[in-house]
Amino acid sequence: MTTVYPYRDLNSYFKNLFGCRVHKIAIDAGMNCPNRDGHIAIGGCIYCNPKGSGTGALARGISIADQIETGQHAIRKRFKAKKFMAYFQSFTNTYAPLEQLKVIYDQALAAPDMIGMAIGTRPDCVAPPVLDLLQSYARRYLVWIEYGLQSAHDATLRRINRGHDFACFKRAAIETANRGMHVCAHVILGLPGEKRSHMIETARAIADLGIDGVKLHLLYVAENTPLARLYRQGGYRCLEQREYVDLVCDFIERLPPATIVQRLTGDPHWRELIAPRWSLRKDQTLNMIRQTFLDRRTRQGSRFDKP
Repeated sequence: MTTVYPYRDLNSYFKNLFGCRVHKIAIDAGMNCPNRDGHIAIGGCIYCNPKGSGTGALARGISIADQIETGQHAIRKRFKAKKFMAYFQSFTNTYAPLEQLKVIYDQALAAPDMIGMAIGTRPDCVAPPVLDLLQSYARRYLVWIEYGLQSAHDATLRRINRGHDFACFKRAAIETANRGMHVCAHVILGLPGEKRSHMIETARAIADLGIDGVKLHLLYVAENTPLARLYRQGGYRCLEQREYVDLVCDFIERLPPATIVQRLTGDPHWRELIAPRWSLRKDQTLNMIRQTFLDRRTRQGSRFDKP
């Protein structure tokens, strides 16, 4: 029996497109980030784990083909998936010479039962030649470009050392969509200095742009980050679970009904997490979000105002 959620979820989107279970395979392509290597800044965003969000598999000698084969085997067994999407997750996956990018993308798409790829990157790392390359894949495959936005407020982006402004994201999103690719915006709730009104304004800004998908993340404090120092000095307070749940619902209510909600919260590593500890109870948080929609008698788009 198919579960019906009060928002447009990713699994249903895939099933409607391909008629079967489709699952992403996270791939570590060994990328870096211009906000870490000195091209833009050193050290990255204030919350950024030095290891990034990937596995470090390529650095350990595990090829992209082997990562995919291992991932497919495990996902087929656990989720009964029949089709797969390559997900370039860690760091900035368009931040390399064009020839290297083509080799990496070709390797991923050559795997069996691969329907496309999702590429995590920054809006300041998609020069026209890169978009041309990505567009060439979009003629044959499903291509999603996932841009880290985090907030629509330039003051916040400066505060977290993001290295780009909202106008940069807007340009990248429009240029990507105009080339026939799908755009997903990553947004973090609970950033330093932001109130509920700031986060609602970010939701409306994304809605006005007609972004295809959104991933919502809780700002959590990880070891060895500038945010960890700020937190220990008393300069940052984490969101409580109830606060976060209400903010997620507030946010999704203002998105267009067609926007695909790809993620409702993140997955902090328990060994690196400082706070909030409740973020490790992901299933509980997801259930609270769905129950809150029921209690409110609302759903995605309930408060969406057409631009």
